Amino acid sequence: MALAAFYVLAGTMKLGQPVGHLAMMGVDYATNYPEAMTRFIGMIELLGSIALILPALVNASPQLVPLAAGGFTVIQVLAILLHLERGEHFETVAGNLILFSLSSFVVLGRLCRAAPSVRSNFF
Repeated sequence: MALAAFYVLAGTMKLGQPVGHLAMMGVDYATNYPEAMTRFIGMIELLGSIALILPALVNASPQLVPLAAGGFTVIQVLAILLHLERGEHFETVAGNLILFSLSSFVVLGRLCRAAPSVRSNFF
């Protein structure tokens, strides 16, 4: 839930704040790339967080959780590459590494948790 909460906040911020305000808040790339890219990232973060939370709320489609977390893992790999390309400091990349670790943990945890139930159907 912490991962989803982070992405709800991050996505809402990227969708609702002016680009100049985002840059002042530390989203430095917002002024160097098209505004549509920042808004798209925000939309993907918000939709992905919904995909993390929704299966637990409606008790259906649990396969959405590892897919959404896998998407966040990919986003963090791309974010790390972007920050390294821009020559940004380790503090920026460290946050992405933490989010990468959390989303990878969710993917692995959900896939490992699902594996025994699949095997039990064969025996």
